[in-house]
Amino acid sequence: MEIKLKKLSETAKVPTRGSEYAAGYDLYADIEEKLEVKPHSTVKIGTGLAMSIPHGYFGAVFARSGLATKESLRPANCTAVIDSDYTGEWFIPLHNDSDEVRYVMPHDRIAQLVVMPFMPAEFEEVEELDSTQRGAGGFGSTGKQ
Repeated sequence: MEIKLKKLSETAKVPTRGSEYAAGYDLYADIEEKLEVKPHSTVKIGTGLAMSIPHGYFGAVFARSGLATKESLRPANCTAVIDSDYTGEWFIPLHNDSDEVRYVMPHDRIAQLVVMPFMPAEFEEVEELDSTQRGAGGFGSTGKQ
């Protein structure tokens, strides 16, 4: 699959994978200097990139596991959905879940992109849904009794 990418600044970095079989492509902070992220706050960080995801796919932006577990920094919206018709700059709203100030440095890896297919759906309003064994059983309904 080919994804068209436009660098919006000279310092923007093209996404990379950490290993041959990694599903996620690292996204980098395109900032000029160290950025402070105060405890329990969110900062919007540009990647300096615009991309065109092919139709039938979307870009799912997830936390980087190391950054989230070691620094308590994760995308504020947990998982972002970037639609194929969005061609503006990609920003990552990075949230600090810790009680300490954290810092993001220029070109730090701040999130990861996974390109995923989706299926368009049409919704049909009905009077009743098909009967299932679970029915309307919600949170914890299939766990231990």
